[in-house]
Amino acid sequence: MIQHLALLQIDISYGKPEANFEKVERIFHNLHKDTDIVILPELWTTGYDLTRLAEIADVEAKQTISFISTLAQKHDVDIVAGSVAKQSSQGVTNTLLIINRDGQLVKEYSKAHLFRLMNEEKHLIEGSGDGLFTLNEIPSAGLICYDLRFPEWVRTHMLAGTKLLYVVAEWPKVRIDHWRALLISRAIENQCFVIACNRVGSDPSNLFGGKSMIIDPWGEIVVEAAEEEIILYGEINTCEVDKVRDSIPIFSDRRSDIYRLK
Repeated sequence: MIQHLALLQIDISYGKPEANFEKVERIFHNLHKDTDIVILPELWTTGYDLTRLAEIADVEAKQTISFISTLAQKHDVDIVAGSVAKQSSQGVTNTLLIINRDGQLVKEYSKAHLFRLMNEEKHLIEGSGDGLFTLNEIPSAGLICYDLRFPEWVRTHMLAGTKLLYVVAEWPKVRIDHWRALLISRAIENQCFVIACNRVGSDPSNLFGGKSMIIDPWGEIVVEAAEEEIILYGEINTCEVDKVRDSIPIFSDRRSDIYRLK
């Protein structure tokens, strides 16, 4: 199946949800008409303004879900809607939202691995569910930024037949070489497409590196952005996943009987 993707590599207004909603709405008006799926970065409504989450987190993510649902129906696209700070009775999670072109919420996934270098564990609670979902009848999975450093978590999703791995992030420029290397590795070792949307710009503590990209199941880069704001477009054929997995059958050759993960 051919899919046309649009990754929104954007700068984010720090702690200003309304400004970010307005910006994203403007960008959607400039999408190519053949776009099938739009991808946004991590915490795109607030940025990493974690100390003010009590004021700016989205209660049950209702505002964001309503906003994205309207865009999906208006522009006839599926949306991997990045992640948002979701306020619930338990606390605030960093939650990925998947909404289809009919405006229906397909999946919520809350970041399982909190990043201590950016003080996430002080302001957020970790998720415990998986990132699996189906979009356009394609088995897919979504992960958030630091999750990328845990290959066993990625492989857990791949064992469910996942063909597309979406990664949304606010990955700092200082470690952008890790971002690229890890994304390519995850594509090769799991023989899947990796679709990774990072932000650009800066906040009071960080400079972000961009380099959003799409990688094919051989580990070849389909398209890659630089460090400026851009709508990064790319075309993929999901049939390539089966071809690669048939040529080197790593999933059937796995020795789960001798693996001991703790």
